[in-house]
Amino acid sequence: MSKVQYMIVEKFKNGDAIPVYRRFGDKGRLAPEGLTYISSWVDTKFERCYQLIETENRDLLDEWISNWKDIVDFEIYPVISSNEAAERIKPLL
Repeated sequence: MSKVQYMIVEKFKNGDAIPVYRRFGDKGRLAPEGLTYISSWVDTKFERCYQLIETENRDLLDEWISNWKDIVDFEIYPVISSNEAAERIKPLL
């Protein structure tokens, strides 16, 4: 299997980031081995977090989400870099 990167859009339930940051501070990312955190960004209203995660095993995302789904709603998108997208689309231009 090859590694796939995923853009994870986390929407904090009730627009409340405090429980998320509290759990993260107490327990860490709670990611299973084989799920690699790349980077993340949080909107300025503290309503959403955008995380770039990498794994060879998509099931690990579900395992990780199960640790957070009581306080976060998730959207998951497999993504590629802009450079890779440009290379893939070039033959169609």
